[in-house]
Amino acid sequence: MPQTRPTTPAPQPAKPKLEPPPQFQEGDIAKMDASALIRILGDTRASEFQKAKACQRIGELGAKEAVPALAALLPDPHLSVYARYGLEPIADASAGDALRAALAKLKGTLLIGVINSIGKRRDAKASPTLARMINDSDPDVARAAAAALGSIGGEASSKTLQEALGRTKGTTRMAVADACLVCAERLLAANARDQALALYAYLSRPDIPGPARLGAMQAIIREETATGRPR
Repeated sequence: MPQTRPTTPAPQPAKPKLEPPPQFQEGDIAKMDASALIRILGDTRASEFQKAKACQRIGELGAKEAVPALAALLPDPHLSVYARYGLEPIADASAGDALRAALAKLKGTLLIGVINSIGKRRDAKASPTLARMINDSDPDVARAAAAALGSIGGEASSKTLQEALGRTKGTTRMAVADACLVCAERLLAANARDQALALYAYLSRPDIPGPARLGAMQAIIREETATGRPR
């Protein structure tokens, strides 16, 4: 019986390379300097995609001259997150000023986003406003404010958060307790060990939400049994 040779499949034509439409192409934005990026942010003909990429590029450059243009986008429901991405890495004080100014102008998720950015920047100048926001009628805003204070850290934040534990309830109180744990870690990192241990001890009380209480007790054991602890 004659054997049949296997047939070689016919070569397939190369698939065409798919390119996004022009309004979704980054183009030269990734190579632009700050002045060109600022022009994009102010150009009514530029797409949201192009403006978003410009914000990201500004953040990479840390361009302080772009702060006003970025601040103008904070109320934009589509571009606010990108504006914050651009502002967060800018070391100049004007970036912090812009974010703090937005606290009084925004609401809802846009406000929460700005609070989160302030927490990432650890902007202590915002602490008094954040302390008041823990009492906000919007529980999401209150929880975000507590988390930002914990991230900022320091003795002032520790005191504010401990006071808030005495008057908050439910999930907001749980967020405040979690923020206290973060604040204690910040104190440790700042070589304020005694203050950190005092905060952990406060969080070990039986009336503190369980997860935070357990975390505080574990932290005390960790610190007291560490070989490099002060004697």
